[in-house]
Amino acid sequence: MWTPDVVIDERLARAVVAQQFPELAGLPVRVFDAGWDNLVVAVGDAWLFRFVHREIALPGARHELAVLRHLADRFEVPIPHPRWLGSPTAEVPWPFWGARALPGVELARAGVEDAARGAVARAAGTLLRALHAPDLARETTAALARDGLTLRADPNRRADPTTVTARARAALADLGDPALTADAEGVLAAVERLPPPGPEASVLVHGDLHVRHLLVADGRLTGVIDWGDVALADPCVDLMAAYGAFDGAARAAFLDAYGDVPEDRALRARAVAVRVHASLAHQAGVDGLDAVHREAVAAIRRATR
Repeated sequence: MWTPDVVIDERLARAVVAQQFPELAGLPVRVFDAGWDNLVVAVGDAWLFRFVHREIALPGARHELAVLRHLADRFEVPIPHPRWLGSPTAEVPWPFWGARALPGVELARAGVEDAARGAVARAAGTLLRALHAPDLARETTAALARDGLTLRADPNRRADPTTVTARARAALADLGDPALTADAEGVLAAVERLPPPGPEASVLVHGDLHVRHLLVADGRLTGVIDWGDVALADPCVDLMAAYGAFDGAARAAFLDAYGDVPEDRALRARAVAVRVHASLAHQAGVDGLDAVHREAVAAIRRATR
């Protein structure tokens, strides 16, 4: 299930970047990272190029590009700002794009203790408060409409109690850790009894705000990456970060910056955190990413307490 539809390696990425952007020809190219739906390659020291390598991710990639261009330089914490827009070729069948590399490393790999995450949490809460402003959702929806695009409504159904709990249980079963499953079951059973949130609560969401998509350096949040699941949805979809990435005083700092979160929304966010980080832990185990696996498991535990 983790095998891409199209394999894009350094040779192919180097060739297509050099062909379409002669200014970058000759710069060293290396694989920087890979996820379930995208491959990221570094071109020189300054640029990161994002290639879709799974067709199912193509609609999300189109929305990601449009939203990032609209939101560029809007937040205090940097987000990717697309600069190089690539066209499909015979070997690279889908559009791709490049942006200036953001500083920092993934929170999942940074080894930052929970007690030292307060500043990161506060910055994340501040960013989400701005992102979730109703006016921004209306403005972004109108901007995309001018490009002939319609923002998707919770495409992964992470705000839906029945869907998120079923998928969380399946992902936990894949991990094969009965104690972890038992810890999560109280949250999942409680969320299962909730009705779906109404569409009137929908805001603009990042859509996949887990511990690999928060960049940190020197105790600060330095970037939020991978906006391929950007959509309109209940805020709980993003608030999983409050409950999966942070605990204790750091979580309190996040919520102080973000604002009031009703009890039912907090419960939904915990369930989303369990579901997403269980899948992340499984993928990290398959890929041999030990640090990411440990952090994803820790995120599940945070979300259940």
